[in-house]
Formats: sequence, C-alpha cells, structure tokens
Amino acid sequence: MPYDLTTTETTWPTAYPQGYAVVDVETTGLARDDRIVSAAVYRLDAQGNVEDHWYSLVNPRRDPGPVWIHGLTTEMLTDAPLFEDIAEEFAGRLDGRVLVAHNAIFDWQMIAREYARASSAAPVRQRLCTIALSKELNLPLPNHKLESLAAHFGVVQQRAHHALDDARVLAEAFRPSLHAAARDNVRLPLLECRPLTEWSDSPAAPRIGRQASYGSAGSWRASRKRPPCPHPNPGRFEDGRPLRQGMRIAFSGDTSVDRELLEDRAIEAGLHVATSVSRLTSLLVTNDPDSSTSKTVKAKSYGTPVVDEAAFTQLLRDVAAAGE
Repeated sequence: MPYDLTTTETTWPTAYPQGYAVVDVETTGLARDDRIVSAAVYRLDAQGNVEDHWYSLVNPRRDPGPVWIHGLTTEMLTDAPLFEDIAEEFAGRLDGRVLVAHNAIFDWQMIAREYARASSAAPVRQRLCTIALSKELNLPLPNHKLESLAAHFGVVQQRAHHALDDARVLAEAFRPSLHAAARDNVRLPLLECRPLTEWSDSPAAPRIGRQASYGSAGSWRASRKRPPCPHPNPGRFEDGRPLRQGMRIAFSGDTSVDRELLEDRAIEAGLHVATSVSRLTSLLVTNDPDSSTSKTVKAKSYGTPVVDEAAFTQLLRDVAAAGE
C-alpha cells in the first residue's frame, strides 16, 4: 500500500489545517442563478479521520433541474427546508474548517451565493480542491472525475450524484491523499474563500407556500450585459511591461477571488474581459496553465501570454492609460 495512514502527530506538518469539512452539493444547474437542492458535510479532524456527517434536502423554490442526474423531484423537495432554514446548522459544520470539495470552486460559489441570498456569509476562509491536490501528488488518474479518484484509492461509490454518498466517497479518498501529502511534506493547494458581500439579489417573486414557490424565484444576478470597452485593443501583454487599457483578458479555472469580482476589477481598470480565447486575446489568467481546458489549449496554440492570478492582481495595480 503506497499511501501510509500511520503518519504520527510528531511527523505531521505543523502548517497543515486543524480540521476539514468535506462538502458536496447537488444543484438545479450550473448558472449563477441556480440553487442548491441537497447538501452534505463530512467533518474530518486534522489527519482526515471522520468525526461526523450531516445531510439535508433543500427546497430551491424553483424547478429542481436535472432530475435524471440528482434524482430529486419537485414532489420530494416541496416539504424540504429552505436554505435559510438550514443555514445556521450548515454554517456550524463549516465553521473553522477548510472546505474540501471535488472542483471546489463550484461548491464554494453555490454555497456562498445561497448565504448571500440569506443576507449572511458562510464561515469559511479557505478551500481545498481535491482535483488540485491530486495534481500536486501526481496521481496517475485517467481523468479528474470523482469516480476515478475513488477507484484509485479503492473507495466504492454506491450512489453517484447523491450528495451524502459523494461526500462520503470524497472523504474516504481525501484521507489517504492527505496522508500522502503529509508524508512527502507537499504544500496543500489552499485557496482563499471570500464571502460575496458585493453581490445583490433581484427581488424574489411572491411566495405562496412552499409548493407554489417552484419556478417563481427571482434570478441571482444573472449574466450581466457589460458595456463595451471604450478603449481599442493595444495588442498582447508583454512580460515586464504594464497592462494597458483595452487589452482583452480571459480567465480560466479556479481563482481565490470570486471570478465575477475579479472581472469587475479588470473592467474598472479599463480592460476588456473576454469570455473566450482568440488570436486577439491579450492575456489569459489561470492558476493551472497545464490544464486541458479549451481556453488554455487555445492560448498555447495562439501563443497567448499566460499569468497566474497573483501576478494579474499585481498588474491590476498599475494599468497604463490607453494610448500610452
């Protein structure tokens, strides 16, 4: 067995977190205005041992979305608690722990939006994506699916896309991953979680009981039609020189600052935020330049410059005016 689970406290990296909350949420879809329909948390101690677990259905106050994936119908969710009904208990299970999830940016953003709708914030300061951790450990996985990670560690999945079982599977796969990282003193890929205090909800439609609320909720800051960038594209970013107003900036992958807030800062600086990569793209911002997303693949083929989020944040501090 290549993954030693007998690592003692005396050899455990002192910089590692003191506890984890392994999370999975099922949702009505993938957009910003989609809602959580079920949530599960496995709380783990500092060395990845399970302390307890929790699960709840959630009434999304709208159509449940892809029932063929999560299996939760309108009838099953009608009498389920609303998110604001479970927010306090959910928060108690996250409080003071690192949020762990598979493709953690998705779970974190869904959770953060739900708390923002409830005029609150999740007590989470850091997250850890198990996809990123598997890359740090150089695990020989055929792809980044949860089922592949589970199979690698011999974890049996019983109900895929059921939040409680997905969280269990991830918790069981995370423990040997954590011990492998501790054994080799690997830096954990921790990212900052920021509450979405700058976001606002559109007015919700009237709610007449829980059953009548499906499909009636207002949208959650739906895709905004941004004003066109007033500056012409000055071309590609050059290393060692500042960004210039009008440059076309694209983003790919997980970011520590919420993506929309990062895009807003770029636009405020006079940059053009692009939704895709083309030959006209000035710069791609990604924390994982070796990933095989369509944007990183295109950036490589076009020779588009690439920087990580930290470097881009520094560049945003001194953007040259158009024409300079």
